[in-house]
Amino acid sequence: MITESSSNYNDLEKMDVNTLLHSINNEDKTVPLAVEKAIPQIEVLVKEIVPRMKKGGRLFYIGAGTSGRLGVVDASECPPTFGVSFDLVVGLIAGGDGAIRKAVEHAEDDAQQAWVDLNNVNISENDTLIGIAASGRTPYVIGGLEKANENNILTGCIVCNPDSKMAEVAQFPVEAIVGPEFVTGSTRMKAGTAQKLILNMISTSVMIQLGKVVGNKMVDMQLTNHKLEERAVRMVMDEINVEREVAQELLRKYPSVRQATDAYRNK
Repeated sequence: MITESSSNYNDLEKMDVNTLLHSINNEDKTVPLAVEKAIPQIEVLVKEIVPRMKKGGRLFYIGAGTSGRLGVVDASECPPTFGVSFDLVVGLIAGGDGAIRKAVEHAEDDAQQAWVDLNNVNISENDTLIGIAASGRTPYVIGGLEKANENNILTGCIVCNPDSKMAEVAQFPVEAIVGPEFVTGSTRMKAGTAQKLILNMISTSVMIQLGKVVGNKMVDMQLTNHKLEERAVRMVMDEINVEREVAQELLRKYPSVRQATDAYRNK
């Protein structure tokens, strides 16, 4: 597997800090180019997801280790960013939520557990399941994808090796071939960065297609802290050309930028 192949660098322990940082950065620069090559695959997957979600379907991510954590992060950021229900995009990690902070030994080797986890959150035919694994061979993820296929659920995957078992199983695979890691086999680095970029692309483009962005603004974001409240005030001021006090008053009455601006326009 390319993700397990030897680093392009050697004697890392002999490098000074400046050399280490520049070398890591040089490797990281190659990641967006690998993701760019995968855009046709990402596009096809997104176009399959959107109509299902418009009919009430949900989006699920499954993974182990770094890959699982990245799926959980992307899913957890959708509600505050786009104002959607917490169960519209769901991230599951091998070993359960405890594995987000601390590795659970051999959890990724259980090919049956993913389907148990997915049934616990009531996955159904309208939903989409995306498996995430740099190696493309994680049993937990492959087992989940196989069962999803058997149950007529749309499946995709994000992998960083070519011709993987996971890409063979998933209906719509995304392969971002980032090459060897700076530290041999440390896929939390380039592979993890590629997976994060692709997850951002998928969830953001899906949410835009679902109408959760107007212009370039997150009009449905949840106003859960002072920073977001201030952002919302600026957005309302800009969108309907009102003074700050008017924008603040609207947002006291209505819980989102969309509702505030709609109410002002329709008064």
